[in-house]
Amino acid sequence: MLTLFAIPKSFRGHIDIIQRNAIRSWTLLRPQPEVILLGDDEGTADVAQEFNLKHIPEIERNEYGTPLMSSMFKCAQQLGQGTLFAYVNADIVLMDDFMQGVQQVPFKQFMLTGQRWNLDVTEAIAFDSTWEQRLHDRVAQSGNLEGPQAMDYFVFSRNTYTEIPPFAIGRLCWDNWMLYRALSLNIPLIDATGAITVVHQNHDYNHHPQGKQGVFFGQEAERNLQLLGGKHHTYFMLDLATWQITAQGLRRPAWSWERLNRQLDMLPLARPRLKPAFGLLLHLSRHRNQLLAGASKLKGIPARIFSRLRRSKPSSLQ
Repeated sequence: MLTLFAIPKSFRGHIDIIQRNAIRSWTLLRPQPEVILLGDDEGTADVAQEFNLKHIPEIERNEYGTPLMSSMFKCAQQLGQGTLFAYVNADIVLMDDFMQGVQQVPFKQFMLTGQRWNLDVTEAIAFDSTWEQRLHDRVAQSGNLEGPQAMDYFVFSRNTYTEIPPFAIGRLCWDNWMLYRALSLNIPLIDATGAITVVHQNHDYNHHPQGKQGVFFGQEAERNLQLLGGKHHTYFMLDLATWQITAQGLRRPAWSWERLNRQLDMLPLARPRLKPAFGLLLHLSRHRNQLLAGASKLKGIPARIFSRLRRSKPSSLQ
């Protein structure tokens, strides 16, 4: 069983429309997940009652009134019935491919996420028999796939995320930490972008007193960055995934020099014991063009000299 949980903003104006769209889509998933709404912002209790969902009003907040990720995940895992959990931002519409993708995962412990599609949605979705096809068509025509830093849902096995710093939810960096934590635990980190279409309904940032500037660059964002471990940790993104789900199923990502560089650069932050070996490998990888050029020049050395060098220092020339 999957327990899906979210913490909506106040149900006002455009936010009211898109959050109702999102929550309604969750209730139509099959198999049907348990859905929990957290927090006591305006309208949350009423919407939970309207959709017959579990509601947890009491969530720890920081001095700015922003809910803390640590409290949300703790409450959801304490009261949720699932063996799997999914945190989803409350403006994200999910379709049948979400559950289909999750069901492909064979691992007992894992974390699965994916990139989102941005779409302008200003109206209530008509949830009839063809709503998913119409939405897929709209995404294909006018949607925008965000980059590997854009993750609005996280599916994970119970008790994977228990020791969580007090990140302010809805600010920067906590999603980077989700990937960092999976890699530090050495569990499968799965990128489901190729199999799951999640629709982020575009919105403004009027819920914050300083708008978008406050969300991305305010004091809470700065504190989240410190909790994450600093700027370099913000490069924990989806291109570090150790598995992918595509239309062809679960597989390992394709190998490339770029991917190797990213792994060698970032994994020592998650697993410090790898730092000495990975540091050397990263240096060699980033200087591979110079090394290859040097090897090519060796081919032009006269045979008698090359033979002498090879006998004296075989390991440096082979």
